[in-house]
Amino acid sequence: MTTGREAILARVRASLADDPPHVVPPRNYRLRGERDRAAVIELFVERVRDYEATVVVADDPGAAVASALEAAGVRRVGIAPDLDRRLRPSGVELIEDHGLGSRDLDALDGAVTTCASACAETGTIAIDGGPGQGRRALSLVPDLHVCVVRAGAIVETVPELIAVLEPSAREGRPIVLVSGPSATSDIELTRVEGVHGPRRLVVIVAT
Repeated sequence: MTTGREAILARVRASLADDPPHVVPPRNYRLRGERDRAAVIELFVERVRDYEATVVVADDPGAAVASALEAAGVRRVGIAPDLDRRLRPSGVELIEDHGLGSRDLDALDGAVTTCASACAETGTIAIDGGPGQGRRALSLVPDLHVCVVRAGAIVETVPELIAVLEPSAREGRPIVLVSGPSATSDIELTRVEGVHGPRRLVVIVAT
């Protein structure tokens, strides 16, 4: 007697026997943006603010970082060992992350990092562990994340962002995409912040 399982598998094999032709999905979406540099930066700032993050456009990112930390009232700040000296403010305790444990990371008031790139259309910051970025944990565990984004590193579209990150992905480097402070909602749409990352995000756009 044929069992139900055997009958189902027989039907699957029969369907696969026809070997339908491989379908190539259309790729006629935009690969590059059309806005000028000023418009791209403006769109990025608008989208990041939509996520309820703080955005500061500054020609002196070091001073902007110091002001952001002072406004947040933080004292112990985690940084990558190779963070640019010009982004290291005085007046706070800077702790270089040489493999800090989870408890040590959680005890920090915040973290300062740079990023690999950013996307204006989605308001997304991409971190790939490059210079000044540190480990993923550094940007995900502390309650406050202050991220310095070079204006020239902001692209308009998602395909452009993926193209920038392709070398890092091929190297197997971990990539973090940050779109606003960490937040989620339950079935009743009650917003909860800080579930899987920092509750507070400050983005410094360095012009």
